[in-house]
Amino acid sequence: MLRKVLRAKIHQAKVTRTDLNYEGSLTLDHELLEAADMAPFEQVQVYNISNGHRFETYLIKGERGSGEVCLNGAAAHLAKPDDLIIIASYALLEEAESINPKIVILDEENHIKAAKKG
Repeated sequence: MLRKVLRAKIHQAKVTRTDLNYEGSLTLDHELLEAADMAPFEQVQVYNISNGHRFETYLIKGERGSGEVCLNGAAAHLAKPDDLIIIASYALLEEAESINPKIVILDEENHIKAAKKG
């Protein structure tokens, strides 16, 4: 049996901007992608701490060190700049396998405050 489990998450990312006219996705600082072991075009769940909205999208690589967290396309309707969000990636694993997810916690400037294994 396969189980869907948390593989990695970025916690308390602050939305820096939204772009309704972009095709869609979530632009994320390349440094944050690497810290969480996430990849461009990877599907993620996004949980808006500020307003409760939850949605799926995919990641695109933003400028390294920029702190960019930009919701594009339809997702731009679900958050506004300064909203806090959680970005979560999941994996399907055999029941017997264990996982130790990467957890990346950000400060108010979207810099890494802590990075640890779950």
